[in-house]
Amino acid sequence: MIEVWIGAILLFCGLFSSTIGAFIGINIGTDVSNLPSATDIIGILKTHQISHVRLFDSDAHMLSALSNTGIEVMVGVTNEEVLGIGESPSAAATWINKNVAAYMPGTNITAIAVGSEVLSSIPNAAPVLVPAMNNLYKALVSANLNYLVKVSTPQSMGVIPRPFPPSTATFNTTWNSTIFQILQFLRNTNSFYMLNAYPYYEYVKSNGIFPIEYALFQSLPSVKQIVDPNTLFRYNSMFDALVDATYNSIAALNFSKIPIVVTETGWPWFGGAKEPYATVENAETFNNNLIRRVSNDSGPPSQLDIPINTYIYELFNEDKRPGPVSERNWGVLFTNSTAVYSISLSNSDGRANSSTVFCIVKPGADENQLRSGLNWACGPGQANCRAIQQGQPCYLPDTWQNHASYAYNEYYQKMHSSGGTCDFDGTATTTTIDPSYGSCRFTGSSNSSTSALFPPPALGPVSPFSRSSRNYIYLRQIGSLSAVILALILV
Repeated sequence: MIEVWIGAILLFCGLFSSTIGAFIGINIGTDVSNLPSATDIIGILKTHQISHVRLFDSDAHMLSALSNTGIEVMVGVTNEEVLGIGESPSAAATWINKNVAAYMPGTNITAIAVGSEVLSSIPNAAPVLVPAMNNLYKALVSANLNYLVKVSTPQSMGVIPRPFPPSTATFNTTWNSTIFQILQFLRNTNSFYMLNAYPYYEYVKSNGIFPIEYALFQSLPSVKQIVDPNTLFRYNSMFDALVDATYNSIAALNFSKIPIVVTETGWPWFGGAKEPYATVENAETFNNNLIRRVSNDSGPPSQLDIPINTYIYELFNEDKRPGPVSERNWGVLFTNSTAVYSISLSNSDGRANSSTVFCIVKPGADENQLRSGLNWACGPGQANCRAIQQGQPCYLPDTWQNHASYAYNEYYQKMHSSGGTCDFDGTATTTTIDPSYGSCRFTGSSNSSTSALFPPPALGPVSPFSRSSRNYIYLRQIGSLSAVILALILV
């Protein structure tokens, strides 16, 4: 009985989470070789304090593992399931009972995404899309869950043929009837519009019309300011303009007060020869700036009072996806839980401060060199590495990569004033983005409680063990006070 009450309390709290401030969530795709188990994925989510996830299906293992975590979950009706659910109320009821009601209240399911970009990807299914949404909602009513779980359907920017200027944007008239019905459903059920908005694709399609800084949330010189000629609204990012284009398209059909949630956005970190903008640097810049943008709790120029809740695409690289090379490289984590690049939750508390410099591992650093540098920092370098010992706040994730960034920074903060550098045989670099995460605080970081989404990347090497490196490995394996004392004596 106590588990039921705990689950109910989590659901009750979840009802009001959107009113506290905008959130950043994460998409979890499954076209992944060596996908971690559901239990391991939940461990990763907890380690990085991720509070909102979107599943593209209703995987039983994931839904069970998410029970009693408090994480808000958006489950997905696959495109293949839409037809049957749209044609059969009983099929919808079965789906709700099996994939939603069976897991609540323990699993905090708060939304159902019906299909994925149905209008632009499988247009022949458009006639059954709204019936599917209605059938699912009625099934939720029957299960007394309609006040806890919202129903909507993600759409791409492909349904808005000319998004700029935002003030004149409208939906493709081909879909006016269906989109009108969708908006009517969202208004009547107090739900939200699900938008998949990718500045990466819009920038590539623009053929140089817009500057890359505009797509990456970077500041623009006065001669390059992007202004809507009709409203004179100034757009500091393409992301804001895409969201506003959608709000204006909704308004053009005489609907208002329907909030937008961005269910997918992100930037690929690697691409093919003809994909020059898919780079680690651009992906890191985009996602960190996206997080800062969303965290300021404001909307786009036309809807400043409606924060833009957003889900980053995606947790892991989906290496089994077909298409261009970039399609397989949107993840922010590798499946071994190490970060592809440094990405942290930062908002107006000043976590990114040009006056504070941190030393972290470079993306792509050689592992042998990295492990050698880590062992040197914790040995002859005299860095304080206690926090990365077992049971300490920076031990998890337990990877050489994560530990190296902490050790490098400890050495740098201690020694840079007397000539110490952030180099470590070319495996380290400085950053003004605070790499702290959870209860793991990097020296020089603020005392803010704002946590990092992911720790800094650390991809690196193990060299032939020196005396000090053997001591550090012994520390990692034993993780006890006696080991700490022994290592100090040996050094």
